[in-house]
Amino acid sequence: MLKLFYAPGTCALAAHIALIDAGAEYDVQRVDFAKEEQRKPEFLKINPKARVPALITERGILTEVPSILAYIAQSYPNSNLAPLNDPFVFAQAQAFNSYICSTLHVAHAHRMRGYRWADDPAAIEAMKRKVPDSVGACYAQIENDLFAGSWVLGEAYSICDPYLFTVAQWMEGDGIDPVKYPKVLDHRTRMAARAGVKQALAEEKG
Repeated sequence: MLKLFYAPGTCALAAHIALIDAGAEYDVQRVDFAKEEQRKPEFLKINPKARVPALITERGILTEVPSILAYIAQSYPNSNLAPLNDPFVFAQAQAFNSYICSTLHVAHAHRMRGYRWADDPAAIEAMKRKVPDSVGACYAQIENDLFAGSWVLGEAYSICDPYLFTVAQWMEGDGIDPVKYPKVLDHRTRMAARAGVKQALAEEKG
């Protein structure tokens, strides 16, 4: 059985939703960031990066949201969570998820984790002030250029959708007005109504 290590309010939610969408058998293990459990030796044996998500599979441990989402889609092909028979569109899915991981999420992290890039308190505060602009630019890119239809890749739901939903829940905290991005806001609203999303959120709250 798969085992997902998560912390509430983190990007691990995307993998959690995808596991439910796939119909996978899985267990979840909460990592308490308030107690810094991610830095304790027991968890560092699972993920030396001291981050979530981490997914234990029968072949080993996977980290990083894009790789975990691709693994779930490929492991459960009947769930149709990715266009596995179309290399180009599958690459587009990977490109979208990589953009969230490497650009949007990094911009978001400047709000509370500026210490990763600077030691100067003034520089850290400057990074925080920049977040509404830098994160907003990411959502403008998604809104104007990256949506292919009612779902991220078009008319078919995919592994891109739980990832976008997960990070879009951080918009207000980043100083972003979701109303300025109607496609993203509509997507977030429709995702929140899905049974699998409600289940994942309930499991993470419990």
